[in-house]
Amino acid sequence: MKFYNYLKVSCFLPAVILFTTNNTVQAQVYKDNVELPEPYATKSNKAFSKVIGWKDGQKPVAPKGFTVTKFAEKLENPRWLYVAKNGDVFVAESGTRIPKSKRSDEKDEFFASKSQNFGSANRITLFRDKDKDGVYESKYSYLANLNQPFGMLVLNNYFYVANTDQLLRFPYNEKDTTNTGKYEKILDLPSGGYNNHWTRNIIANQEGTKIYVTVGSESNVAERGIESEYKRANILEINPDGTGERIYASGLRNPNGMDWAPGTKTLWTAVNERDELGDDLVPDYTTSVKDGGFYGWPYSYFGQHEDPRHKGARPDLVSKAIVPDIALGSHTASLGLTFYRAKSFPKKYRNGMFIGQHGSWNRSELSGYKVVFIPFKDGKPSGKPEDFLTGFIADAEKKRVYGRPVDVAVLADGSLLVTDDAAKTIWRVSAK
Repeated sequence: MKFYNYLKVSCFLPAVILFTTNNTVQAQVYKDNVELPEPYATKSNKAFSKVIGWKDGQKPVAPKGFTVTKFAEKLENPRWLYVAKNGDVFVAESGTRIPKSKRSDEKDEFFASKSQNFGSANRITLFRDKDKDGVYESKYSYLANLNQPFGMLVLNNYFYVANTDQLLRFPYNEKDTTNTGKYEKILDLPSGGYNNHWTRNIIANQEGTKIYVTVGSESNVAERGIESEYKRANILEINPDGTGERIYASGLRNPNGMDWAPGTKTLWTAVNERDELGDDLVPDYTTSVKDGGFYGWPYSYFGQHEDPRHKGARPDLVSKAIVPDIALGSHTASLGLTFYRAKSFPKKYRNGMFIGQHGSWNRSELSGYKVVFIPFKDGKPSGKPEDFLTGFIADAEKKRVYGRPVDVAVLADGSLLVTDDAAKTIWRVSAK
């Protein structure tokens, strides 16, 4: 596959009709008007949070009628979750690698703020809950010596792992607590990436015939040239054996969470948008994903708003950029995504979407640092995002936080798990 195929796929997309007034854009599914400021309306700020951890019984805050407890603690960057059909909970413990030359550089605010994330545990841990009551009885080291593992999937008697540079599959037996089987590499992936764009997530379609792989951009806004973004800022589609690779959707700066809207065959993803255009640009978003769709990066954002750093570069692509469905706030680092198919939560939550927001750094005031909920009806959004799990910010003025939520997943008993990588904890939210 040559690089020009990336551009070719982007060039032959159906046109999208947008409804805009000045700098107001209307999302396409949930009809919500999103107000966007002009680029550089405020300067680009760096406000890194300091993680102080949870102490003396402190915990996040859920709405009335819910209980928050610790599912697991003392992990090493519990980043991503996968719940198997038998109820086993797999946790990818992995983090951002920081070069040794930068680790003690206290003058560099970014690296100083990341001091808890040196290296990566590079393992997958298994929690087994035999009686399915939401409390695990056993913990095992399932896989080790991986390379920044993230997405996981069980399909056709294989356990798939998306490392930052490769998609691997191992033989899978649901009774095993440790996987010592011989793996096979089925797909090479471009490794690493801007800030935290090393993450690679995977999901299968409902028939089990295709696998979708998220690959974030190598840079903020292709400042090192679009040639360095080969196979990046995309969702890829492959067959379960790794063959048949193609770009399913492009122009997605850093897609992470993926799930299928209940009752449909529509894929949804959560996307981290670009930095350095100001406090309130550009909104992160969640969107339905169209086969062959182009979502703007790096040439435009939130539809056809041209990025001034690429002014006039690709008007053909800008004109075809799809408006994402729901804005999630600028610089919120929206990562985890899951639809709630269980029934233990109140009716309003059924078939709705939960999203974990890891939190901002490129904004003067902290944004994100919570889990939000979006109601859905008949497979489409029916309301605005609303706060669900909060209390992660300890002192907004001093930029201190207790932890940082990442992924969300639903257990067999209907409770919701939330990884808190900075606090080395997994939270469980259950209905009273």
